[in-house]
Amino acid sequence: MNKLTDRRTVRQVSLLIAVTYLVSYLTRVNFGAVILEMVRSTGFEKSRLSAAITGAFITYGAGQLISGWCGDHMQPRTLILAGLLTSSLLNVLIPFCASPAAMTAVWCVNGLAQAFLWPPLVRLMACLFSGEDYRRATVWVHWGASCGTILLYLLSPLLISLGGWQLVFRFSAACGIAMALVWLRSPLRAGAAAGSVQSEKASVASLLLTPLMLALILVIIFVGALRDGVTTWMPTYIGETYQLGSGAAILTGVVMPLFGIACQQIASLIYRRYPSPPLSSLLISVVSLISALMILLAAGRSTAFSVLGAAALTGSMYGMNMILIGLLPANFRDTGSVSTISGILNACVYIGSALSTYGFARLSEAVGWNAVALLWLGLSAACALLCLLCVPAWKRRFPQS
Repeated sequence: MNKLTDRRTVRQVSLLIAVTYLVSYLTRVNFGAVILEMVRSTGFEKSRLSAAITGAFITYGAGQLISGWCGDHMQPRTLILAGLLTSSLLNVLIPFCASPAAMTAVWCVNGLAQAFLWPPLVRLMACLFSGEDYRRATVWVHWGASCGTILLYLLSPLLISLGGWQLVFRFSAACGIAMALVWLRSPLRAGAAAGSVQSEKASVASLLLTPLMLALILVIIFVGALRDGVTTWMPTYIGETYQLGSGAAILTGVVMPLFGIACQQIASLIYRRYPSPPLSSLLISVVSLISALMILLAAGRSTAFSVLGAAALTGSMYGMNMILIGLLPANFRDTGSVSTISGILNACVYIGSALSTYGFARLSEAVGWNAVALLWLGLSAACALLCLLCVPAWKRRFPQS
């Protein structure tokens, strides 16, 4: 279909997609935002409660494969509405769960519902926007994710004080329902970038099962492990290391998505100058290496430097994620499989997320947080090395980059 050219319409649609992704984060990462308070008020171990987040990461990642295919063959608007409404219902149910097992079951279904948002949104952007508008909209969408996280970490202590951690989930559900109503009334209601599904010129397997893409997929897994693992457990790490209350520890999580927004903007500028995902990711990974080293050296000595290091580390991961998940799939626009490829790559992010969210908790319980910080440094180094190895191969595969 024809690309949008009216600047006001482009901005309005970009804002709609960005706010939708913001709301998706309100209804998805809220469990991690209040898990420290849940541990303290319920008496359940953090590793048992974290199983819900881990399970949701697994179902979210698996759901990306289904949603990616559906996004290339069905109306994106239908999938987005289904995801928002189902996720809102499941957020309502969480406060009624009496055990970690019940919470895990509900949150796993939430992960699946959330999967039906990102690939359809990517297809909408690919169908509606030209190259520069696509890049700009992608930045806006990732800002939405960071703003959603900031909003949660700012409001969670207040909502907890008013009605306990349960109120956080009810607030998130209300936001999800409101966003669904906006989509029902949006001008994209009829034929939302449906377009005609292009005939695939190559199988998805042939596009992704190459040494280059497999190496980048491994980077994506490590990015997911660092981004979501550090984001989820940094408030707990700060609370346990420096004996802070749950409210103060939760508020330290605000700093990370703030850095995320800044790093995504920097990553966008870097990508505009060097439109090679491995090269631009390599430059950003230098920041993650320095940040991980800062966390390790500051452990137990400085709350400020620990929080700053974690913020810079997750910020750099947000920037790399935006490039590898949001901008890289556009290179496959002509294959007719941009939603499917986006879904597969995003699924790989959440392989890392699932492994890290449970694994970091277990490792901290077994040998302490210093070992976890050392692992963060190792993963950052692995990202940098793999990106370095991929730079020449990407140049050969996409010489225009």
